[in-house]
Amino acid sequence: MNNNLLQTPAALRWPSPARHEFPPLHWRCVGDISEADSVGSMAVFIVDGDDTHRASLQALTRCDRWRTEGLATVQELLGRAPHPGPSCMVLDAALQHPGGLPALQRRVSAERVEMPVIFIAGDADVPMAVQAMKAGAVDFLTKPVSGHRLLYAVEDALAHSRAMLERSASARAIQARHATLSRREQEVMSLVVTGLLNKQVGAELGISEITVKAHRGSAMRKMGARSLPDLVNMANRLQDALAG
Repeated sequence: MNNNLLQTPAALRWPSPARHEFPPLHWRCVGDISEADSVGSMAVFIVDGDDTHRASLQALTRCDRWRTEGLATVQELLGRAPHPGPSCMVLDAALQHPGGLPALQRRVSAERVEMPVIFIAGDADVPMAVQAMKAGAVDFLTKPVSGHRLLYAVEDALAHSRAMLERSASARAIQARHATLSRREQEVMSLVVTGLLNKQVGAELGISEITVKAHRGSAMRKMGARSLPDLVNMANRLQDALAG
């Protein structure tokens, strides 16, 4: 099999950890995946309508650090419950979808927020690559795909998926802690994080400065905030979660 690969233009790739030169080919899949990810918790989904191509991609991505599964259509994958751990999709760009490649990527991004997509195409179509990257693809490779390049793309995608899952879990934890605050504590917190002094918060809410201090201290304890900047960061995370 010809392992030459037309490299994806650097400007079209998402930022990823610095890479060393490719070592001699092996299948231990050494990379930046956390050791905390137990065997079997990560998944790589190969979506290709051609049985032979799908089997070939599965062979290239097979690794003892994650499980690999082949599917003929994106609908098969989106029709099941999301994978609970880090995951990514290696998707044949030739698959037909209403609206084309960008529309397919947007649908996957909407329904599988924490599952990055690696597109593989038969032609070095740079405009298509630009559209896929703008729509959220984590990488875009052209055939024939080298085993090295694909494995590193998969490892980057899984690391990104794990980071997104951790951020989502952290956001849910912050929302849960915020829900334990009383209405007054939430009001005080919402004003304190804007930079208002206790005296100004009191004037805004019609309560004494001492009462503001008490509610502020209680809110910080319940939120687990070690400092005001920490509380401000949590408030921003809450706002982002509501906006999303």
